[in-house]
Amino acid sequence: GWRSRGTVRDARQNPFALRMVHHNRAAAVLLKVPAESRQWRRLREGGNRLCSDLVTERLLEVMAGAGRDQFEINSNDRDLRIGASAFGDMLSLTISDVTALKRREDSFRLLFDNNPMPMWVFDVETTRFLSVNDAAVQHYGYPSHKFLQMKLQDLWPQEEWSAHTEALQQIGGSHYSGRNWRHLKADGSAIEVLTYGRRVAFGDRDAFMVAVVDITERRQAEARIAHMAHHDGLTNLPNRELFQERLKQALEKGKPVAVLCVDLDLFKNVNDSLGHPVGDRLLKLVAERLRTQVCGDNLAARLGGDEFAVILTSDVSPNEVSGFAARLIQALSAVYQVDDNEVVIGASIGIALSPGDGSTSEELMRNGDLALYRAKEDGGAVHRFFEREMDRRAQKRRDMELDLRRAFANGEFELHYQPLVDVATDHISGFEALLRWRHPDKGMISPADFIPVAEDIGLIVALGEWVLREACNEAVKWPAGVKLAVNLSPVQFRSRNLVQVVISALANSGLSPMRLELEITESLFLAETEANLAILHQLRELGVSISMDDFGTGYSSLSYLRSFPFDKIKIDRSFVKDLAR
Repeated sequence: GWRSRGTVRDARQNPFALRMVHHNRAAAVLLKVPAESRQWRRLREGGNRLCSDLVTERLLEVMAGAGRDQFEINSNDRDLRIGASAFGDMLSLTISDVTALKRREDSFRLLFDNNPMPMWVFDVETTRFLSVNDAAVQHYGYPSHKFLQMKLQDLWPQEEWSAHTEALQQIGGSHYSGRNWRHLKADGSAIEVLTYGRRVAFGDRDAFMVAVVDITERRQAEARIAHMAHHDGLTNLPNRELFQERLKQALEKGKPVAVLCVDLDLFKNVNDSLGHPVGDRLLKLVAERLRTQVCGDNLAARLGGDEFAVILTSDVSPNEVSGFAARLIQALSAVYQVDDNEVVIGASIGIALSPGDGSTSEELMRNGDLALYRAKEDGGAVHRFFEREMDRRAQKRRDMELDLRRAFANGEFELHYQPLVDVATDHISGFEALLRWRHPDKGMISPADFIPVAEDIGLIVALGEWVLREACNEAVKWPAGVKLAVNLSPVQFRSRNLVQVVISALANSGLSPMRLELEITESLFLAETEANLAILHQLRELGVSISMDDFGTGYSSLSYLRSFPFDKIKIDRSFVKDLAR
C-alpha cells in the first residue's frame, strides 16, 4: 500500500507535523482504517500503526533532509516495512507487510544461531564468510570476528585446494558433498567432514549456507575396524587375510617371491607349564622380534596359534632366503624374559619360492607348509626348502587319512595277540593286544605307518575305544590267570573320558579289572602332566595295572618313574640288547 502526506511547517518553515493527503485501498486494509476517514488529518491524530511519535520523528527527519529512508515497525502481531521518499512538501510512503518474511528470518536465526551443528554463510563470489554460528566458532576454534575476516580457502589444506576449488565451481542451488573433505582447525589439526548446503540471499549478496558434519571420529572408528579385520588382535601383526591379499599382490607383479612358514618349537610346553597368559605375552615378544627382522616391502604375519609367515619380495635368491631364515631362527630362539620366567623356544621354517614352487598364493602356502613339516620332522630349529618329493609324501599321507577313515567304517582293523611268557615258569602269563590293518588292496599296513596318522587326525580315540572293547570281550574267554595288555595313546588322554571308556569295556565284557594292564609311553608326561597323572590314578583305583612301555626310546628320564607307582616297566630291546656283550 502507499500513502501521500503533506508537510505542516512552523513560522520558520521547519516541518513539525504531517497531514495525510491520500492513501490507496491497500494501505487502508493494511492499516485497518476506513478509506476516507483519515484524509487531511494530522498523522498523530490517527489510530493506526503510523501514529507513534517515533515514526513521526523518523519521517520528519526524512523531510528535513529531503531524502529517503527505510525502516521497520512492529505493531501487535504485524511487522511493517516503511519506505519514505521526500519531494517538496510531499512525503510518499510505501508500506509492506513483512510479517511472514520476519518469521522466516526468525526461524532461520533459530535454526542457524542455535544449531549444535557447525554452520556458516559464505559469499559465492568472494568465498568470504558472511556469518558463522556459535557451533562453528567452538568447533573450529577461531573467534567469531576472526572467522568473518577469513575465506573458505583458509580452512582447506593446501594440497587439496584444487579439489576444493573445482567442487566450488560446480556448486548449484543445493549441495551435498559426495566425498569426505579435510578442514583445518585453528590449532592446525585436520578433521574430516561432510558438507551440506543451499544457495540463499544474504542481504544483497548471493550466498551459500553450509552445514558441516564432523566425521573424524567415525572415520577413525572405521579405520580401527578395518585394521582389526586385517590384523591379529594379540600381536597386531597382519593376519591371514591380509597376508593372502599381500601375497597375491606381490605375485601379480611378476617378480620372484619367497614364502616362509614359521612354527615355534616347544611353544605348547610353555602354555602347558606356565599357562596361557604367559604364552600370550611370549607371542607378543616373538612378534616384536619378527618386526625387527622383516623390513621394507617384506611382510610378517601371524596365521594363528604359534604359526607365523613371512613374505620376501626382495633378495629372494635361494642363498639370500636361506641366510635370512637362519638369522630369523637364531633371533627367535634367543632367551625370552616373560615376567619372572626365562623362556627358551625355537623355530622351524619351511620355504617355498615362486615361480618354481608355485605361481599362486595357495600353491606357495601349501608347499611352504610341506617344507615346514619336513623341518619339524628333522627335529626342528632348522629351515627346509620345498621339494617335489614332499608333495608326493603329502599326497600319500592324504590318501592314508582317507583310507583310515574308510577302514574304520568298513571294519578293516583286526587284533593280533602277542603272548607274554613267564621265563621262570615257562608259561604264558598274558597277551598283548596289537592293532593291525588289513587293507583290501595294499594288504597289511604297518602300525608304524598308520598309528601316527590316526593320532594326528584324532581317529585314534575311536580306534582305541574299539580295541579296548574287542580285546576285553576276547580276554574274558581266556583262562582266569591270563592277563590282557592294551596300549594307550597320549591322544586318548586328551579326550578326558578315558576312565569311562575303560569302565564301559570292563562292564560290557565282564572282565575283571585285575586282569587288565594298560600300557603308556613316556611322551604322556611331556604335556598336561598333572591332568594325565590324575587319570592314571583313577584307572589304578579301578584295579587296573599300569605299565611303562618302551622305556629307553624316549627321554628315558627317571623322574617319570618317580611320578607314578608303575606296576611294570618294559625296557625297550634296543636299550638292553648289548648288555650281554
